[in-house]
Amino acid sequence: MKFIVSSTELLKNLSYISGVIAPNPIVPILENFLFELDQNKLVVTASDMQTVMVAELDVNSSDVASIAIPARLLMDTLKSLPEQPITVNLNTDTFGVEIVTSTGRFKITGENPLDFPRPPQVNKNFNIELNSDVLAAAINNTIFATSTDDLRPAMTGVFMDIQSDHTTFVATDGHRLIRYRRNDIQSSTDNRLILPRKALNLLKSSLPSDVVPVVTEFSSSNAFFSFGNIKLICRLIDERYPDYDNVIPKANPYKLIVERSTFLATLKRISIFSNKTTHQIRLKMEPNELTISAEDLDYSNEAVEKIACEFDGEVLEIGFNAKFLSEMLSNLSSSTVMMELSQPNRAGLIVPTSKQDNEDILMLVMPVMLNSYN
Repeated sequence: MKFIVSSTELLKNLSYISGVIAPNPIVPILENFLFELDQNKLVVTASDMQTVMVAELDVNSSDVASIAIPARLLMDTLKSLPEQPITVNLNTDTFGVEIVTSTGRFKITGENPLDFPRPPQVNKNFNIELNSDVLAAAINNTIFATSTDDLRPAMTGVFMDIQSDHTTFVATDGHRLIRYRRNDIQSSTDNRLILPRKALNLLKSSLPSDVVPVVTEFSSSNAFFSFGNIKLICRLIDERYPDYDNVIPKANPYKLIVERSTFLATLKRISIFSNKTTHQIRLKMEPNELTISAEDLDYSNEAVEKIACEFDGEVLEIGFNAKFLSEMLSNLSSSTVMMELSQPNRAGLIVPTSKQDNEDILMLVMPVMLNSYN
């Protein structure tokens, strides 16, 4: 049994789904792609038991067969080939795979496809409609703030609060929090769920640059995404998400407005001189002037720079993690941003002064204790 396919086309589709495969999976069969050939349609599946991705592509064949093929060996082989049609011969009795090119042959030992776990079925409880650009924006604006602490599994994912007139995406690692709200994602029923970071990263890298509809369905334990010829199924995080609304300070009398790109560039320069462990920088706010400074006491390095701003309030000094601030500012598109503050020991809010249609974003960052340098 065989099929003929473009080497580049096959490699492109395998690249979309190869990120699912764990470096050292608990079940050895998961080091493989599952190939399922049904005449002119080839379905390739990758899985790590928690997340499954499927790519469908058209091939030239009249056969029906299935086999598991080692992912790394197949990918490395395809990467080394120039663009050309290749013939893939499958022996379903010995699970042998032979790739025939214009100049050579490559033999790979496959495995029994029956050992490959079947993807979970999504018993649809509800679904939402959204486009790829909206989903990409929601992921890009939140995923960088998720936690990497597996002892707090709920915070390793992005929380979705789906309501009848809007949907809110929330991510936090305990030091910062992102609340990203879309008014163009709606559902007839209210639902709350947590999407895992790995699945969102895979979606982020595989979503097309063109705007296409994304079929999004949910069950009590899984989420299903489908766009173009790619499908992704992931297990939801079954944990209680922190009450994010309670940690957002409501009374913030001090308002700082600053040009975003200037603020970001200055932060990056000043942070070079900050402590490499705390990344602490100091913001001193005065009317019409923002002073940004940092000092590494271990090496006696320090830096200070002043930029123009609009500030309403008494002189205020507050410390922040420069890395967190830079990531937040990098993920905003507004030309100017506003920081809302109250006290040096309370969280600060960052909001864009201009907003895109149908979206609202709020970023919270916790302060760090200021060193005693002047």
